[in-house]
Amino acid sequence: MTRMRMIQAINAALHEEMARDSSVIVYGEDVEISLFGDTKGLFEKYGRSRIRDTPISENVMSGMAVGAAAAGMRVVCHMMYANFMFTGFDSIANQAAKLRYMTGGQIKLPIVYLGTYGGGRSAAAQHSDAAHPIFMNLGGVKVVLPASPRAAKGLLKAAIRDDNPVIFLHAAGRGGELGEVPDEDYVTPLGRAATLRSGEAATVVAIGSMVHPTLRVADALAKESIDLEVIDPQCLVPLDIESILNSVRKTGRLVVVDEARNLCSAASHLSAVVAEQAFEALRHPVIRVTAPDVCMPYAPVLEREIFPSSKRIEEAIRQVLCMAVPV
Repeated sequence: MTRMRMIQAINAALHEEMARDSSVIVYGEDVEISLFGDTKGLFEKYGRSRIRDTPISENVMSGMAVGAAAAGMRVVCHMMYANFMFTGFDSIANQAAKLRYMTGGQIKLPIVYLGTYGGGRSAAAQHSDAAHPIFMNLGGVKVVLPASPRAAKGLLKAAIRDDNPVIFLHAAGRGGELGEVPDEDYVTPLGRAATLRSGEAATVVAIGSMVHPTLRVADALAKESIDLEVIDPQCLVPLDIESILNSVRKTGRLVVVDEARNLCSAASHLSAVVAEQAFEALRHPVIRVTAPDVCMPYAPVLEREIFPSSKRIEEAIRQVLCMAVPV
């Protein structure tokens, strides 16, 4: 095992996959100088034929990915921020998500649209959206949100090897957190949730950036003999709903923690599915911990108010357990 940060884990996955498969290419905004650090060393090793900066034109970038993938390349299109995918949305939503179906499977589209998402760094409204619910609704792309360096490396390697478009979003405020990463080659299957902590009191499904604060709350509540089951979906499309349903049938209670806005969030979808398929097991209504339906502010103090906090997560867990919240 090697301890590394999430950005380093993503960088390691890119290095390994480019060495393994000569059809893997990476392009995007400032990938040659590696502005974020996740493409560090790739340009020096592979040159402009496989690593290339592009103009700041996201619709061109996302469209190029479709053409290159259809022609036989495995494309990593680095969009920097999830918000920037909005300006490249036509090619993602109308081409990448649909062409394999519309051609009857005659073409494959192995594309990874890579970017950071969410708040935590005072990057302001146009750089801080938790955009995953929008991509979940396209019906033709996979959506991946790693929560740790280990997951980031394994999931990115799986995404690059997949023959379908994948939206790979890693949390902007989490790239510097350290974690253990296996030294050997490994792949984390897409569509398989990870149970990070087993328990009987309640199920807490934490998405992406919300995994770490949820685990901190679970550790604190364990001192009160409250044993929570914490599940990281890892991949929202396809979603390992069976693991979540099995857990809820065991605990009878569910809290879903999602950095996205409350309206049409991943938490909303998960809550609806559990209510439909495991209603008889629920001993309390599902509780969602999400961001309010407003733009992410620039001011750090306001950003912290909007971000789902450890305090809000603990309050939701105590509510679902019908426990008084400490004053």
